[in-house]
Amino acid sequence: MMHYNSTAQVKSKEKTSFQVSAPWSADYDVRSDIAMVYGINDANGNFEERVKGYRDKGYEVQFMTGIAWGEYKDYFLGEWDGKNHLDEGQVMQNGETIWHGKNVPYTVPSASYLAYMKTHVKRAIDAGVSAIYLEEPEFWARAGYSEAFKKEWQNYYGFPWMAQHESPEATYLSSKLKYQLYFNALKEVFSYVKSYSLSKGKRVKCYVPTHSLLNYSSWHIVSPEASLANLDGMDGYIAQVWTGTSREPVFYNGKSKERVFENAFLEYGSMVSMTAPTGRKIFFLTDPIEDRARSWDDYKINYQATFTAELLYPMVDNYEVMPWPNRIYKGKFAVEGMKERQPISPAYATQMQVMVNSLNQMPLSKNKLNGSHGIGVLLSNSLMFQNFPSHQGYSDPYLSNTYGLAVPLLKHGIPVETVHIENLANKNTLKDIKVLVMSYSNMKPLSAEYHELLSKWIKAGGVLLYFGRDDDPFQNVKEWWNTGQNSFKAPSEHLFQLLGINPGAADASYKIGKGKVYVVRKDPKELIMKAGGDADYLAAIKSAYETDAKAGDLIIKNNFLLNRGPFVIAAVVDESPSSEPLTLSGNYIDLFDPELPILTQKVIAPKTQAYLFDLDKIEHKNKPQVLAAAARVTNEVVNKQQYSFIAKSPSNTNNIMRILLPNKAGSISAKLNGKDLIINKNEWDEKSQTLLLGFQNYSEGVEVNIKLK
Repeated sequence: MMHYNSTAQVKSKEKTSFQVSAPWSADYDVRSDIAMVYGINDANGNFEERVKGYRDKGYEVQFMTGIAWGEYKDYFLGEWDGKNHLDEGQVMQNGETIWHGKNVPYTVPSASYLAYMKTHVKRAIDAGVSAIYLEEPEFWARAGYSEAFKKEWQNYYGFPWMAQHESPEATYLSSKLKYQLYFNALKEVFSYVKSYSLSKGKRVKCYVPTHSLLNYSSWHIVSPEASLANLDGMDGYIAQVWTGTSREPVFYNGKSKERVFENAFLEYGSMVSMTAPTGRKIFFLTDPIEDRARSWDDYKINYQATFTAELLYPMVDNYEVMPWPNRIYKGKFAVEGMKERQPISPAYATQMQVMVNSLNQMPLSKNKLNGSHGIGVLLSNSLMFQNFPSHQGYSDPYLSNTYGLAVPLLKHGIPVETVHIENLANKNTLKDIKVLVMSYSNMKPLSAEYHELLSKWIKAGGVLLYFGRDDDPFQNVKEWWNTGQNSFKAPSEHLFQLLGINPGAADASYKIGKGKVYVVRKDPKELIMKAGGDADYLAAIKSAYETDAKAGDLIIKNNFLLNRGPFVIAAVVDESPSSEPLTLSGNYIDLFDPELPILTQKVIAPKTQAYLFDLDKIEHKNKPQVLAAAARVTNEVVNKQQYSFIAKSPSNTNNIMRILLPNKAGSISAKLNGKDLIINKNEWDEKSQTLLLGFQNYSEGVEVNIKLK
């Protein structure tokens, strides 16, 4: 008898996860590796009991809670230390606190608040969790008027608080302080986690689940983002990207609207560029639904779009498969043509379970997305610093000064990357970048060192496209480029001086050492906020890529395609030069179809995506194995007479499985606690040598036994 790991099995115990505040229930027993039990004070029973409930079911148990908000009423209402702390909320110009819930303000992280947070992580460590997640370090751009914040301002800057609405400089300094406050807060709590867990003979890991830099910038929130990767006690991130963030409208071709796939692709990309050079671990999140009540159809279409986008990053293979599974399985939402709200349909539940269980098999891959690589858009954490309030008529609708450089490339099938300016000192950051595009209309460099590094890269052969009129009011904030020995009118002038370019350079291109610089006196938003505004931009990119960088032909297309092991991930964009569908031919299982059909051809229309299992890429073709399933498969045993395994998934859902066998099966049984279950699907496909098997899921596990002929 032989035991082995098939494609359905996992090498790592910590590859997939979900976050949950509710106690364990068979109805949403997702069967990922990790259950991140949420909150100490949540209204869902005793914390230690919740931890034990998930651990007893075989999960690696970890702890997640908010760092800027949470069920911390005992702190805010004075039960914890006898003092009322509601005055530590984030306050707007009108004097009102910004609330996350009743008696739950977004917080200015004071020393006493951090002392309180340490009691939470201590309790979690004492309960035996192996990692701490402090999520969403968020300071609203429109906040910054509380006494608590004024005090922090005086401590940090050494001069009195300035009202941020009164000048660009006050806005910029206010955001810079907000950024620093949560950097310091996480540094302090993570340092405590490390020292306390080591005192108990363990090394508890620390992660920050956070929205992308693009999303926080467009939602007018300040957060420490990329700088956290340099913290000693920081092990990694969860990239909180889902329909709710990715449906934020963006401009293209003069129209602002939801472009969910493109936005998700750029959001995940900004998280990768933040972490990749530093080697920090990253989990990608998707959510089969979202916070805003929409219809199930809407959820499904956008789930497929965001799910495809996350899989197009072959260097990431860790996933938070969903937040709040109880909400997904027990919640009711709109269905077109029905008055009453409806729970998740059996078909969508099955499809979702096929998708999330496939993530347990998803390999890292050295394969690249099809298309022209090596084009990057430069981002900085300071994207978050100049988006509130409006000064001197400055406006950047929907973050168009950032999206203006990226969306036109995506719409032409170019797999554009984002590059974090804060990571330039790391030699891996620009290693594969041939053409870099940047602007200071949307952000400002926080250090002169970045210009030294860019200058060195250009002189060694890099090609830079600089876009910007450099006339926004934030060019004049009191910063390194206009203080001390520097008196530049704009930060770009410092970079140009290093490159030997006239600081006030008009539209022109310049040969610099082995490299080249293009100066274009347009703000990036001008490329996308009017129809056809990107034509000259694409022509410049083509020239920079092909002629200057000598990087090969610039491939223009309307699709993205990637193979990862047996998985094929594809997306076709609309608003592209071509409106042709992408047609794939081969032998596939369609993983977006809850019937798991076998296809020899898949036609992918513009604005849609596909997720396929390539039957021609199966390893160990002579071994019985589960190829795709709406359940987690374990305890596989195979010999000449039979193939058996246990399938676990949330109870009251339908399982569907596509199983490779050497030939048509003899008898098949599915048992729960020794009793036979009804097999409602038993179809043999001779050509693919696969069995389609269906029965009801049970979280305890269904024992499947297939007699081999």
